[in-house]
Amino acid sequence: MYQTQLLIAGEWTPAHAGNTFSRVSSTDDTVASTSAAATVKDIERVIQGATEGHKVWSKTGPGARRALLLKAADLLESYNHECTERMVAEIGAARNWAQFNVKLGANMLREAGSATSHITGDVLPSDVPGSLAMGMRVPAGISLGIAPWNAPIILAARAVAMPIACGNAAILKGSEICPATQMMVAKALHEAGLPPGVISYVTHAPEDAADVVGALIDDPAVRRVNFTGSTNVGRTIAERAARALKPALLELGGKAPFVVLEDADLNAAVAAAAFGAFMNQGQICMSTERILVDARIADDFVGRLSKKAKTLKAADPRSGEEATLGALVSADTSVRIAGLMEQAVAAGAKVLTGGPSDTAIMQPTVVDHVTPDMALFREETFGPIVAITRFETVAQAIELANDTQYGLTGSVFCKDASRALAIAQQIESGICHVNGPTVHDEAHMPFGGVKNSGYGRFGFRSSIEMFTELRWVTMQYGPRHYPI
Repeated sequence: MYQTQLLIAGEWTPAHAGNTFSRVSSTDDTVASTSAAATVKDIERVIQGATEGHKVWSKTGPGARRALLLKAADLLESYNHECTERMVAEIGAARNWAQFNVKLGANMLREAGSATSHITGDVLPSDVPGSLAMGMRVPAGISLGIAPWNAPIILAARAVAMPIACGNAAILKGSEICPATQMMVAKALHEAGLPPGVISYVTHAPEDAADVVGALIDDPAVRRVNFTGSTNVGRTIAERAARALKPALLELGGKAPFVVLEDADLNAAVAAAAFGAFMNQGQICMSTERILVDARIADDFVGRLSKKAKTLKAADPRSGEEATLGALVSADTSVRIAGLMEQAVAAGAKVLTGGPSDTAIMQPTVVDHVTPDMALFREETFGPIVAITRFETVAQAIELANDTQYGLTGSVFCKDASRALAIAQQIESGICHVNGPTVHDEAHMPFGGVKNSGYGRFGFRSSIEMFTELRWVTMQYGPRHYPI
């Protein structure tokens, strides 16, 4: 069992009242971690520490910031084994997914380190004679990063890396589902030598979420909010931040379409679809949820995908059983997906492989002949299931791809590059890949969605704009004449 404390003003400390909460494994009754349960009283200490840290850090030069972020990245990689075991214990992650998290999480920190000397402004032409006008990028203030459980190292690192690179103090609000895992990101930054208060780590009991997060967003010292998670929670956070007139970056849910045209390389499309649909048990915001396939090749494609899905196996990663996939975060996910499947089958869909489960172990599932009037076509499943819908024309494929409240990512498979690009440009999403999977992330790319998938972008240039203020500064170096 892992134990986690709060990181406040450079010190690991229990919650003010000494309260804790536990995370129980999804596959049995084992307590995976026990963590400090912060209250609003603790938030006062967090903000005070972050305020002092920001005063120091905002005046720290880019070279020093870069060096500490690079050191934190190396430290995080050195924690690979411990991070992996914590992810296995808390969320049932397969070890390959955990190790990938550590690698990309470290790259998030390195990319942020490389950005410190690229936070540049402009010299602007002025109509006033003898005046030098500048647009300068300056630290925005304390940044609150709220990270989810499904890619805990990657998304925790992303939540704080660029805010810190831009000269801000950052508060990482860890998920109550994996507090001991996400603590490792704060630990790496702390042990790299960041000044006290530049990185804070907050955890809370599930029942205290509204009060603790509300107190963090409402505090005047917090000037930026970023959140990755569900659309419903993101809407609540956006409303709260808007009342306080604070910019928010929201990366929310998805229902990614994967379009397969008649001339696609089917082997490549199947490999990408299986990876996109089933990696981490489909518990990725970018997961392939809907495959739209040309009716002329649908039977061939679906047969190959079903065969591929049967080669993938989910199991509790602690069991010693050989498996390519881990467990779901909760048995409730299996039950909810089973309900969607039952409705779809009753309306004419066909389950080709996998099937319902009432536990946190659910095998990769392919459902064919799904239509837009089925809930399985519309609701984000966040599990190891993919819906197949057939189309007759390209226009119909585009219409089906956009027939969703979400718009995070999508894919188009087609050998004709110009044709594929023309289709990709018509898909309503923040990200679209041609001949690649819907699941793809790079630390420096503009990452985010449209519609109910949120707004704002993570990434090199986008994050600099988000986590700095653009300040207009003038200097008069010649005589100036006034009208009075």
